[in-house]
Amino acid sequence: MEALEHQLVLFLERLFQGMGWGGVVAIMALESANIPIPSEVTMPLAGWMLVQARDGTLLQAILEGGFYGGLGCTLGSLLSYALGYYGGRPFLFRYGRYLLIHPRDLEAADRWFARWGMWATFISRLLPIVRTFISFPAGVARVSIFPFTVLTFTGSFLWCAGLAAGGYIFGQHWEELRRLMRPFDIPIALALLVGFAYYLYRHIRHAREGYEALSPALQEADPPGEE
Repeated sequence: MEALEHQLVLFLERLFQGMGWGGVVAIMALESANIPIPSEVTMPLAGWMLVQARDGTLLQAILEGGFYGGLGCTLGSLLSYALGYYGGRPFLFRYGRYLLIHPRDLEAADRWFARWGMWATFISRLLPIVRTFISFPAGVARVSIFPFTVLTFTGSFLWCAGLAAGGYIFGQHWEELRRLMRPFDIPIALALLVGFAYYLYRHIRHAREGYEALSPALQEADPPGEE
């Protein structure tokens, strides 16, 4: 994983040298459009290369990093939201059974997002891994677009500003910040894995219970033939 991140750093360095903050917007848009590019690498590097190394100020790193990073996140999130909004539900209704997704799961997701969607939109922007993928299900659940956009930008601004400020403070040793944050990826990934395992268990159990309830009726409807 660290070897892959090293190659990513080399790519980002060339991109930022050529495009400046435009490169940050592009990469953060991809990160929020379901492409797992770690913002914990992108934004600290930007805070160092585009501000500290150019004799900028910490306030500049916070404001510019937060704005351009948040802008990219918002654009990518809106793209992912649109995919979920316009194509997600038809796709899941047609092919969801192959992914163990039942229409009742979509109904449950709708209820959950109706109750917690705005908080989920904001808080997810402050969490590694989760922030990359929250927009698509929000689109599937058809969360109200205006608060979704405002809260996405607000949460992303705070996240990106903090990372850019960290990159500014650590300077040329900005990768130390990523090393310090990497352990936090593990509990989040484990939580997601446990949640997925429970999801599979629940669906398999329901399918087995449904088959067992149906079997006696099938036996009565189609008794074995007599010789």
